[in-house]
Amino acid sequence: MKLKPYLAIILAVTAFTAKAQKADTAQIIVHYKFTHVRDTLNRDKPLVENMMLLAGRNASVYKSYDRKLREEQMRKMVMEQVNTGSANINVRSGGSPLGPNIDYYQYPNANKFYSRERLVNNYVIEEALPAPVWKISADTATINGLQCQKAATHFKGRDYTAWFCADLPYRVGPWKLNGLPGLIVEAYDAKKEVEFKFDGLEKVDPKAKKETNPIASSATSARTIIFGGADDRNQAPNVIALPANAIKTTPKELNELKEVMRKDPEAFFQSQLAAMPGNRSFTFSGGTNSASGIKSVNVQRNDDAKINVTNNPIELPENGNKK
Repeated sequence: MKLKPYLAIILAVTAFTAKAQKADTAQIIVHYKFTHVRDTLNRDKPLVENMMLLAGRNASVYKSYDRKLREEQMRKMVMEQVNTGSANINVRSGGSPLGPNIDYYQYPNANKFYSRERLVNNYVIEEALPAPVWKISADTATINGLQCQKAATHFKGRDYTAWFCADLPYRVGPWKLNGLPGLIVEAYDAKKEVEFKFDGLEKVDPKAKKETNPIASSATSARTIIFGGADDRNQAPNVIALPANAIKTTPKELNELKEVMRKDPEAFFQSQLAAMPGNRSFTFSGGTNSASGIKSVNVQRNDDAKINVTNNPIELPENGNKK
């Protein structure tokens, strides 16, 4: 059986759990429309994804807003089928392709940066906070009512222009950008192959309550499904914190896991369940009847699960930019 060698690789990675930074509270949520020309042979078909930055006094997290909405839609689909008594649960997510399922955490005061990627389990890579060297100019502009100032840097193989707002005292920005005396409102590289376009800002209600899992709190108490990795829904929406069960890894180890997943998705999924600290990806609970009556859960792959051509990654080697 192929499970054993795959499990050995995964258990080697799960030897350490991530040391969590102190949780912070978001004060604002910034929305960006992220555009990335991943395939230079099809420049008219870039990845376009709505993203969000939660910024607090001491930390920030940048994640996909589109993915958040899609996951909520999937949970709703499952809940509806559970409540109707269906024995076979079918889940299919739709919509345009999304980028990698990665969240980026910045902790400027601790000089720490974390990228969290979900491959059934949550895997975290820790590194020093990236430090772009900015050249601030006297140029100014008003972006959606925000007074901004221009800055430029060479970062991760690209020449970036950024507009920051000193009136918003957050030294963070989208993705790995940071270090300016104000929130980075917009940024783009010289060729406009990577662009973070400002799409709105909202203040966070400090009294916002913790989200409830609509599936776990289903009215049909004898038939419950709990999704592993649902930790994001078990905290207040304005909290910035790494998942408590995140597994610390390295880029090399994570790439090995992805290769296992690519070669044999089914065996990879089984081995992930075996290594998961806590809930399995799908847990069926029958309540007092000891049987949920659910026979199968079918998760259908959609367009964003297809292999996308990426000959122009967001990070380019410093010794040879793309032309």
